[in-house]
Amino acid sequence: MVDKLIIKGGTPLQGEVRISGAKNATLPILAACLLSKEPITLFNVPHLQDVTTMVELLSGMGAQFMIGERMSLEVNARDLIDSYAPYALVRKMRASILVLGALLARCGEAIVSLPGGCAIGTRPVNLHIQGLQAMGVKMSVENGYIKAKAKGRLQGATIQLDTITVTGTENLMTAATLAKGKTVIKNAAREPEVVDLANFLNSIGANISDAGTDTITIEGVQQLTGGYYRILPDRIEAATYLIATACTRGFIRLKDIEAKHLEAVIHTLREAGAEITIGDHWIELDMRNKRAKAVNVITAPYPAFPTDVQAQIMALNITAEGTGTITETVFENRFMHAQEMRRMGADITLKGNTAICKGVEKLTGAEVMATDLRASASLVLAGLTAEGETTVNRIYHIDRGYECIEEKLSQLGGKIKRISVSEAP
Repeated sequence: MVDKLIIKGGTPLQGEVRISGAKNATLPILAACLLSKEPITLFNVPHLQDVTTMVELLSGMGAQFMIGERMSLEVNARDLIDSYAPYALVRKMRASILVLGALLARCGEAIVSLPGGCAIGTRPVNLHIQGLQAMGVKMSVENGYIKAKAKGRLQGATIQLDTITVTGTENLMTAATLAKGKTVIKNAAREPEVVDLANFLNSIGANISDAGTDTITIEGVQQLTGGYYRILPDRIEAATYLIATACTRGFIRLKDIEAKHLEAVIHTLREAGAEITIGDHWIELDMRNKRAKAVNVITAPYPAFPTDVQAQIMALNITAEGTGTITETVFENRFMHAQEMRRMGADITLKGNTAICKGVEKLTGAEVMATDLRASASLVLAGLTAEGETTVNRIYHIDRGYECIEEKLSQLGGKIKRISVSEAP
């Protein structure tokens, strides 16, 4: 059986929605739980396929899990039995590579499959490997696996990253937590999720400073304790619902969200004509009876406009007034949703890493196919604005990163339902 989303467009979204815990913070934090031999309880854990995959991966290594009430998860990695991350699991999710640093710090060795995940271009792990080699790890890549071994504790080092990498920063920061001496990561990623990982590690006894800047310092400690930690809200989910509401000319109030993590997105939506009000852990967007103005966007690492919101802003531009350009500087091959949007009547011209979107009065419902996680969300947004019925196929992509998307959109008045159909023999 495969799931599809059926959407009847044309209804403005209106109401209130709670933002879930951040997927991109949960995954590195779960991997970092391998560092401690004491129980750790995480709160605000989103119920997502990627989280399930990470739990399955860590369970195979001997970590034990207990699901609690109100989105909590207890992790106990006291007795690890394996430091092997198999292809069967890693291929499902690129973030599986995050176990590499944790396993080396805890066990001194690891065999981790080269990662999979969305097909949105090359995302090399060479920066992870080079950084770990600087910390005294012997590495090789054989038959699709990274094989790594360290003699004793990892050694602190100064690591200059050639390009900004979020998972690379997180992997090296996690590994350095139990290393001997001081590690300095230069040209580090500044994303809120990187800061959340540092805050989590510090809460269980690590000594990390200056996360959120381009130079992170880690003073290695002998061991970590257990503890309790609440994962930050998902800024990408929040951005998706804000843009969905702007697309449909509605009104929304987001609860449990940090507006400071969304400054680039909020600025862009205001340029598009949205009225946005910000309060303590809430955001309101009002676009009632107003057609958006097309916007120009260039994606770049945080705090610039996020690549993970590029597809969603395209869904806004294709029905906006005027012509807007979207330039993707982070990943190549990340405009695969454009072809599907054209099936719905969108006027999109691709020139290299720039998409030129000339807004049309209306889209028409069509059968479309999701190609990656954020592309699937953008097709749902396009379907919410289109005339008639849109069917979005391959929605297993969307389940990797959005908790109960059809339920939340239905709660806002969207006409959307999930159906299961048999695959052809």
